[in-house]
Amino acid sequence: MPRRFDTMRGIPPGILLIRSIRGKDWSLTTYRYVVLLVTFVAYTCYHASRKPSSIVKSVLDPEPAKVTGLYSWPIGEVFIKREFLGSEMNRLKNKGWPPFNGTDGTSKLGEIDVAFLACYSLGMYVAGHLGDSLDLRLFLTTGMIGSGIFVALFGMGYFWNLHVFWFYLVMQMVAGLFQATGWPSVVAVIGNWFGKRKRGLIMGVWNAHTSVGNISGSLLAASVLEYGWGWSFILPGGFIILGGIIVYLFLAAYPEDVGFPCPHGLAETIEAVPNDEEAQIMKGDLMEAKNNAALLSGSVSRRSVGLLEACLIPGVIPFALCLLFSKLVAYTFLYWLPFYLSHTAIGGEYVSVKSAGNLSTLFDVGGIVGGVLAGYISDKLNARATTAACFMYAAIPSMLLYRSYGNISKTTNIVLMMIAGLFVNGPYALITTAVSADLGTHRSLRGDSRALATVTAIIDGTGSIGAALGPLLTGFLSTKGWDAVFAMLMICALIAGLLLSRLIITEISEKTCKRTCSSDGQHTFAAPASQPLLSDQR
Repeated sequence: MPRRFDTMRGIPPGILLIRSIRGKDWSLTTYRYVVLLVTFVAYTCYHASRKPSSIVKSVLDPEPAKVTGLYSWPIGEVFIKREFLGSEMNRLKNKGWPPFNGTDGTSKLGEIDVAFLACYSLGMYVAGHLGDSLDLRLFLTTGMIGSGIFVALFGMGYFWNLHVFWFYLVMQMVAGLFQATGWPSVVAVIGNWFGKRKRGLIMGVWNAHTSVGNISGSLLAASVLEYGWGWSFILPGGFIILGGIIVYLFLAAYPEDVGFPCPHGLAETIEAVPNDEEAQIMKGDLMEAKNNAALLSGSVSRRSVGLLEACLIPGVIPFALCLLFSKLVAYTFLYWLPFYLSHTAIGGEYVSVKSAGNLSTLFDVGGIVGGVLAGYISDKLNARATTAACFMYAAIPSMLLYRSYGNISKTTNIVLMMIAGLFVNGPYALITTAVSADLGTHRSLRGDSRALATVTAIIDGTGSIGAALGPLLTGFLSTKGWDAVFAMLMICALIAGLLLSRLIITEISEKTCKRTCSSDGQHTFAAPASQPLLSDQR
């Protein structure tokens, strides 16, 4: 059969250059490491470009005495008391930025957030289907560069001295549409390169990009805040554009396009084969068959599934609804935690806007641990739903403790914040990575269909509805007091856990059934010691 070049995608130019310099190709393991690294950098850039709006909130809509810090972190002090800021800083503009410094300024900031996240959520459904139909490398590159341009344009409003609300609203909306290209694409790429074995742990570690992006975005935005809040958007905007260039040069989105087979399909068969001498021959035959199949058909020869067909995959709807409430909680912290910290006395003292941004990054440090821990536990137990639900239930007391005792001292605040980050971001990370990839390669799909990006888009797109509602509701509820905000977050965490109840029952039933069947099998089919087992007979 002739090779179908018309269905093959091009090899990234950076990889072609490296091949020509080295004189040979990378191994499969090296490619996987490179894919993990490039996609990690890509989504770090995405999240870094979302963080500036939370950092500059208190500058756009400040309290009368609010000013910025003396020096950028880590040169200056990390946590700076407002009372001791020098007179030089008092000469900086601290009256806010129209139209966000009026009596309805907090509500307007909430509307900006919900506009971004609403467009992000709606764009996700379209982006997921396109991701399964188009070249993921080019699709991701376009999304990153487009995001960087419009994030930077938002910051240009400072230099152009624009005070029209619709300008900032439109910039955020268009940026949200471009940002929607990111998550379905990177999860689909990882799913293309890795099978299901240890996927939870691998993706739990890899998903640290979310927290690393939040931390780097906070530090980037805070580092240039004293030069004007516009720079807090321009610098992260340039960061994601640079990331887009790296993706274009070095991301091999499909194993088939660089001469390796897809890990799905026969991969499970190979892993199931024992490790004796005869099995090694069998493995070799299977690998040869996989390689031949990869060469005979390009990565686009498989069809992409529609949204309705993807929704019918068992587990997609429950996990999507769970993520709606889980992401509501996570994104409320993402967008409002620096604002909350700068408006709350910690140990009887207030911190500056810059210090609040630096302090909020520790929530994401806890989130990194939570993502890895949730992935590891779900792999060990082989129970994604049970793990996610337990984390969501544990998030309720952790948020209650943070609200009740986080103001005692900075040390207490940091410890409780990291614990809350661990339980809030753990299930969010698990569902958006390992669960999405599992369902995108579900056994109910035929071998010629691809649903990785589509399923990821459905789950994360639905979750993004919650991500849009959380910051919007917080904008209104915070005017009534932060107790109301935390009550909303705890109720949402409870609902998120309850939505997985049916899947939890199914997981427990399956495990109980397996133990029962295994126990019955041992008693019924146990062979005498003097006779060889059936599996050992030739």
